Amino acid sequence: MTEAPATARQNAEEAFLDAAERLLVEVGYAAITTRRLAREAGANQGLVHYYFGSMENLLVRVLERFTDRLIVRQRAMYAADLPFLEKWRQAMRYLDEDFASGYQKVWYELQAMAWSKPELRDRIAHVTEEWREVLTEAFQQARREHGIDMPIGALVALVVTFNQGIILERLSGIDTGHRELIEWIDEWLEGRER
Repeated sequence: MTEAPATARQNAEEAFLDAAERLLVEVGYAAITTRRLAREAGANQGLVHYYFGSMENLLVRVLERFTDRLIVRQRAMYAADLPFLEKWRQAMRYLDEDFASGYQKVWYELQAMAWSKPELRDRIAHVTEEWREVLTEAFQQARREHGIDMPIGALVALVVTFNQGIILERLSGIDTGHRELIEWIDEWLEGRER
């Protein structure tokens, strides 16, 4: 019995996305060719352009799919009935998990790719905006619980740039002072909670 065409296509697309995700983490976007991707996916290389239009579209889909999974996780964590401090601590553990999973490398690889491909810039920027929306909702609680008198947009920008700075340094092999900074913020939040 053969697969239905829609199922066969869906399976092939997932194989390409999974393979591209692995390759983005292992070798980066510049080293991924259609032939290498097809070999990794165990699929016909002609299907890359047929299904995705271009390698760039496929790679952005990898980031969007990866982000969707993590945002579901993040929203569930922030929706839990816990003090903000516990959510902050879990978010910092997620920062480490996301580094280990390769997500942060994928995100930065594709940001770099989009810097010279304006047709992709909006799609990559949309990923950052999705994260900002999650943080905007989450940090409303922090402002209430800890009396943080900072406009929500400014607070979210501070947290986003904090996270991006840590991510960029980690991807560059630098982690000096990161633990101390995170511990200091944790202690500050704990002090505000008392």
